[in-house]
Amino acid sequence: MSTAVQSHDPHPATEPSYLVSKRGLMSWLVTVDHKRLGLMYLASVMFFFLIAGILAIALRTELFTPDQDFMSAQTYNQVFTLHGAIMVFLFIIPSVPAALGNFLLPLMLGAKDVAFPRLNLLSFYVYSVAAVFLIVAILTSGLDTGWTFYTPYSTSTGTAVITATTGVFIAGFSSILTGLNFVVTVHKMRAPGMNWNRMPLFVWAIYSTAVIQVLATPVLAITLLLLIIERSLGIGIFDPAMGGDPVLFQHFFWFYSHPAVYIMILPGFGIISEIITVHSRKHIFGYKAIALSSVAIAVISFVVWGHHLFVSGQSELAGVLFSFLTFAVGVPTAIKVFSWVATLYKGSIQYNTACWYGMAFLWTFTVGGLTGLPLSTLAIDVHLHDTYFVVAHFHYVMVGGTVVAFIGGLHHWWPKMTGKMFNETAGKIGCLLVFIGFNVTFMTQFFLGHQGMPRRYYAYLPEYQTMHQVSTIGSWILAAGLLWTLIYLVHSLFKGEKAPSNPWGGVSLEWETQSPPIEHNFHDTPHVHGSPYDFPEIDKSGGSAHH
Repeated sequence: MSTAVQSHDPHPATEPSYLVSKRGLMSWLVTVDHKRLGLMYLASVMFFFLIAGILAIALRTELFTPDQDFMSAQTYNQVFTLHGAIMVFLFIIPSVPAALGNFLLPLMLGAKDVAFPRLNLLSFYVYSVAAVFLIVAILTSGLDTGWTFYTPYSTSTGTAVITATTGVFIAGFSSILTGLNFVVTVHKMRAPGMNWNRMPLFVWAIYSTAVIQVLATPVLAITLLLLIIERSLGIGIFDPAMGGDPVLFQHFFWFYSHPAVYIMILPGFGIISEIITVHSRKHIFGYKAIALSSVAIAVISFVVWGHHLFVSGQSELAGVLFSFLTFAVGVPTAIKVFSWVATLYKGSIQYNTACWYGMAFLWTFTVGGLTGLPLSTLAIDVHLHDTYFVVAHFHYVMVGGTVVAFIGGLHHWWPKMTGKMFNETAGKIGCLLVFIGFNVTFMTQFFLGHQGMPRRYYAYLPEYQTMHQVSTIGSWILAAGLLWTLIYLVHSLFKGEKAPSNPWGGVSLEWETQSPPIEHNFHDTPHVHGSPYDFPEIDKSGGSAHH
């Protein structure tokens, strides 16, 4: 992206970075700087990732043998519920948009901040209040409904359903406000010369996500509100004895939660588009196709919710329609995967940590996507529904997709966010551990599910023991990889080399700023004259010149 930002810069290094421009705790607590808010979100989501990750390891360790090991059945139900609820509502949904999105969106657009900086601060505090409610639910009487809060159980169980659903209800507002902010920012705050065809693909992905957040989240809010009213006043919306229908809850819930799955994965797609093109030093293949497929996914996501209800007794016609529409989501997703692979072809690939995560994503996400096809096939789904096959598919898309992309993006933009370089060798070891641990954990679960092991079961038949043990050992490797990643990234903050302003040779606007950026991002307004992927002639040195 040819810009004239730094060439005539009268004061190149005189201004302090956003990290030190104001000092003291209060300057962070009341900041309206999108970069500081991005870091605060990053710290928050990582904290909840740790909590929910510990719960996951506890689950897998309990399942090492078919009988009770160290937790009761009741505790087990609470642990898998909290693992799911915290991972989904407090980690994955806000992870990429709120942490990386907040930090990078204005930088990539060439803006000084988001459109509504104070609203951005409010979003963070709304998220914090939601988190408090969920923590209170954990500490009082727990929650044992599963993260989906299905009726009729959620209307009758004695656990803290109202506290927890209130927390999720409040988190929804944070999601809506952030989405609204991003939509307006993309429409109104682009640098001169940046039209829709010159926006980085990460921006397209965040934009599509924001549209889903604004349109879908209110449905979840009203659904949870109905559940709270049902529990407290017993008016019978979901109670068949009073003319209600418990399956109605599932329709309401998934009408939000299937688009929510795309809220979780679309930003991951955006990160991979940036990583693949920058680290293969080659213009992205099929720019328009990738950009518009993000929008297509956002649109189709609203009409596929019924595939969660194939065995709930809905009509055959509805089943066939939802099955067909679910296959249709595979098309824009495949467009992206083929474009990424075509971008790598004959590129000058730099095999660094961020690129490794990009490659890992291509494998894990493709497995996740392709295993969705048997689940959306009506006849096969009758057998696979509610087995470990679904658990494995979901985790291949959410962890193998979103989390791997998130960690890759963290490495890609770490020098820009912190001004420090991490140790590349340590990074590759971490990526390898995560990749091996993840596949060992969840690949086995496809076979378990195919053989009929139901999900959410606390005790199981001894025939399944070997595969459960393999899966549990894999989860320990995965945990070790993530812990190792945390250690060397924190280490880099204190001991890392100072980062140059453009360590990977990217040409989108965020690499035009200093590392870390100044408080208002750019000294002068950048002017955009070309694509964000106009790399100079493909580097023929095989990437060796960059190491």
